Amino acid sequence: MRQAWRVSDVRAAEKNLMATLPEGTLMQRAAAGLARRCALLLEKTGGVYGARVLLLVGSGDNGGDTLYAGAALAKRGAQVRALLLTPGRVHLAGLAALRQAGGFTTRDLPARADLVLDGIVGIGAGGGLRSEAAAIVREIGGLRGRTGDRAVVVAVDVPSGVTVDTGDVPGEAVTADVTVTFGCLKPAHVLGPATVRCGQVDLVDIGLGPALTGDPAVRVPDAADIAAWWPRPDATSDKYSRGVVGLATGSAFYPGAALLSTAGALAGPSGMVRYAGSAHREVVRAHPSVVVADRVADAGRVQAWVCGSGLGSGDEARTELRSVLATSLPVLLDADAINLLVGGEHADDLRRDAPLVLTPHDGEFKRLAGEAPAADRAGAAARLAVWTNAVVLLKGDRTIVATPSGEIWANPTGSPALATAGSGDVLAGLLGSLLAAGLPAARAAVAAAYVHGLAGRRAAEDGPVTASDVAAALRPVLADLSAHPA
Repeated sequence: MRQAWRVSDVRAAEKNLMATLPEGTLMQRAAAGLARRCALLLEKTGGVYGARVLLLVGSGDNGGDTLYAGAALAKRGAQVRALLLTPGRVHLAGLAALRQAGGFTTRDLPARADLVLDGIVGIGAGGGLRSEAAAIVREIGGLRGRTGDRAVVVAVDVPSGVTVDTGDVPGEAVTADVTVTFGCLKPAHVLGPATVRCGQVDLVDIGLGPALTGDPAVRVPDAADIAAWWPRPDATSDKYSRGVVGLATGSAFYPGAALLSTAGALAGPSGMVRYAGSAHREVVRAHPSVVVADRVADAGRVQAWVCGSGLGSGDEARTELRSVLATSLPVLLDADAINLLVGGEHADDLRRDAPLVLTPHDGEFKRLAGEAPAADRAGAAARLAVWTNAVVLLKGDRTIVATPSGEIWANPTGSPALATAGSGDVLAGLLGSLLAAGLPAARAAVAAAYVHGLAGRRAAEDGPVTASDVAAALRPVLADLSAHPA
């Protein structure tokens, strides 16, 4: 598991750590790690000696990190030039170190560069870039190095122009090949459109870890987490002890939603799937192992319910939703079930002790919350989780899972391939299967999003993707997961 920390927490930790160290120690550690990573990148294009390195230098510590790293590269024979965006507020000691090592300042972008170090602004900046900086950022993409290839861009801590605590990109921003960050990850490295701007993120240990207190802003699961959480049968298991998931999905108008949610559920760890709804004939024809009924009241015993995908909005759909919410079981509400909540008539039904999971996309989120997630998607999901006392899985390229207790997870496996009709139905079925198998709601949501994302990537390897392709890809993805050491 990786963790990302808000700027305020990072600043507090830095202050506490610096009080125990000689002045400048943290900056020297950061600069040394930054220079080392830049040197490794330059080795791929002919080595450090003679390489053209451009430093884009803003004010403050971020600029200081950049200048000291440039000085280290200059000592190894690189031709280092620093473009100072705020000459009156430059880090003077860093500038002196660069000049002493043989580096120079420049007023203009050079004609060529092998590597560009983006030290325009650091984690303390807010809002978009100023016009001068934005103009420079637009031009660096055209710089070429000695091999004729585009200059490698390395962001210092975060790409300039991103909003660090939310991952938003409000305007022009640097698109880095590599981001070298110090001490810990920040939300912009794992949330929102900023993740694309970061490229590969390398973390330099500067000793900050023990000074970070409290909870991280964002958690990011890895394969080991998912493998450890995933329910697995043992020699004593039977179809009931593995969990029975109930699906109140689909309708005569939308039978595909029933089929896709069922396919997702069958790929999961539960031992039995019960389907309740008007698409039961189509479901049992496609999936003979599924036990079917006309309505929730006749479905029989289950351990969790999935409700809403393709359910419709009529009186029958409302009755089924009310029946599901009246149980004392974990419930997942998706699509039409979320839309049915908007009118408020089911508000009392949400005041339940059993776990509840909501899986909206942005449009459903807006209808339910009264406003779109906007720039701070993680914060918006967290507020909705508190308001509804539910785990909220906000779908998107970086799907967010937020809990009523304030815990936030960002899924790292998202794929554009999942932006296809019915993909969310597959996710709902898979997540419901995890709930029925006994996984806590937050972990079930995180695990389902992770595996669903991998399935989207796997399906996209063969070309354009449908939701059926995503469902089919779940099984090989889960086979790989089962081989991963838990």
